Amino acid sequence: MLSQKVSLSFYKSLAYHIFPSPIGSSLFVSPMAAGSAAAVGRRCLACFMDPESAKCSSTISSSSSSSRQTIHFPNHRNSHQRFCSLSMNGCQGDHPHLPLGTVETRSFPAVPSPSLAVETLSSALSQLKANPPAYTSGIIRLQVPIQQKIEAIDWLYAQNKLLPRCYFSDRAQTGNPKRSIDCANGNGNGNGQSPKKHNKLVSVAGVGSAVFFQDLHPFSYRHWKSLKRFLSTDCPLIRAYGAIRFDARATISSEWEAFGYFYFMVPQVEFDELEDSSILATTIAWDNSLSWTLGNAIDELKATMYQISSIVLKLQKQVCSMLMLSNSHIPSKKYWDLAVNRALQKIRSDSALIKVVLARSSRVITATDIDPIAWLACLQVEGKNAYQFCLQPPDAPTFIGNTPEQLFHRTWLDINSEALAGTRARGKSLSEDLQIELDLLSSPKDHLEFTIVRESIRKKLENVCNSVVVEPKKEIRKLPRVQHLYAKLSGRLRSEDDEFEILSSLHPSPAVCGFPTEEARVLIAETEVFDRGMYAGPVGWFGGGESEFAVGIRSALVEKGLGALIYAGTGVVEGSNASSEWDELELKISQFTKLLKLEVPLEIKN
Repeated sequence: MLSQKVSLSFYKSLAYHIFPSPIGSSLFVSPMAAGSAAAVGRRCLACFMDPESAKCSSTISSSSSSSRQTIHFPNHRNSHQRFCSLSMNGCQGDHPHLPLGTVETRSFPAVPSPSLAVETLSSALSQLKANPPAYTSGIIRLQVPIQQKIEAIDWLYAQNKLLPRCYFSDRAQTGNPKRSIDCANGNGNGNGQSPKKHNKLVSVAGVGSAVFFQDLHPFSYRHWKSLKRFLSTDCPLIRAYGAIRFDARATISSEWEAFGYFYFMVPQVEFDELEDSSILATTIAWDNSLSWTLGNAIDELKATMYQISSIVLKLQKQVCSMLMLSNSHIPSKKYWDLAVNRALQKIRSDSALIKVVLARSSRVITATDIDPIAWLACLQVEGKNAYQFCLQPPDAPTFIGNTPEQLFHRTWLDINSEALAGTRARGKSLSEDLQIELDLLSSPKDHLEFTIVRESIRKKLENVCNSVVVEPKKEIRKLPRVQHLYAKLSGRLRSEDDEFEILSSLHPSPAVCGFPTEEARVLIAETEVFDRGMYAGPVGWFGGGESEFAVGIRSALVEKGLGALIYAGTGVVEGSNASSEWDELELKISQFTKLLKLEVPLEIKN
């Protein structure tokens, strides 16, 4: 194991940031803003090489491999700045990552209110510091059940500006039941135990980071292995929430810079909304070899706990009357028509391209700042068959969404995925809605688009599963504003390591990129002049015996003082029409634009 320490004085004197070296043998230092450098200097980073040579070139959305990744612990506010780096080259035969000394969950008796839960956890932290476990590394979750149901999004809203933050809500629909957990021990479905009392996990909100994972290179197998080091089947509620860029080959624009190529966080303080109660939890992660001790982690967590609000008020999930000053699109309608027609010409030519998904970025400027959590609460009204998510690193915009599309859900070796394609509006009456449904089911253009998506997912699952079941093969999924063609695919992985293979192969799917993937991606890169960022990328969480990811569509990036960027895309196949596809974009973003009061025409002509 090769260890390299970087002197503190160097980072205190220069506004620099450490980037991974393209050749993997040294650190490359490049200048950046002093504020960002200060944020980096306050964190301890551990840079790891790939633990298995066979996986060195596997990455999400890129064929290139990077040599280093970063694992970050929060800074101790009362200590000096520190930066440490640990390099391990698994590809050359060094030992893989050592397991943590302990991964555990400690539960306490239920209390009637959030304020008492905060008191219990604060006392437990003091006791933990006074009587620390004899491990040089570990991650411990402390949790207190609350004897009332409080919505996680309401709790998150009460925490105001605590960053980083995350939120993830599962879909509430028949055929996709929420997982039960053991309220006493925090165990999930897959642990093989028979919990004394079950409750269903509805949504999770978190602030602060016990440990977070981020890199300026694509998400790879070694990133996945390093992240999984902090997770265990014995503690299924210790999870890493985050997102991955749509295309790791694309240049990161300024609005997405703070997210890197991926961003995952294990929250310091977490609120779990259950079916009929709640849980408040804290998580402490430490590793003495990385100069981040248990004492550091507890002091940092105490500072976050001091800012936690125990007063939680119910958010009003209603249409906002926020004033919109302007709205513009990239591309404009004129250039959208040109792009779609160019794609159709390519599809009709001798090229291999069958489908490409083109997207649009709509910038809305509002008279007052948009509160992303209040906006997300309004979206929940339409979200019974959709995932809601929120992810915001420090000093970054907030990525929120209300997506109906599942990328995959894994419970142990069982894995599910979905095909979703073809879009129509809902009817104003039952008879009209049924007629639109029949038109969608019988449309040759939509059937082609849907079949491409379904068969692509099926073939990718067959690469890592013994068998794949497609049931239903094609039906309608109805959402409040739109309806889609839908199929469910199920299989069983041959090994747990196949989870990374599934993630890297399923993304990007033909539903958000096209088919064949490489041809579609090239055309997207040539056509789109904005950065998709995490839009249409994987959004979700990794756990010990379970993981779940949605596709980050029907989403927006909310920026303080700048309004929001709202993203939408549509599939172009033989039979597509540029004007109809533009109307579909308008339909897809309507769940966001309905929250705004127009003061100027919706579209500014370019």
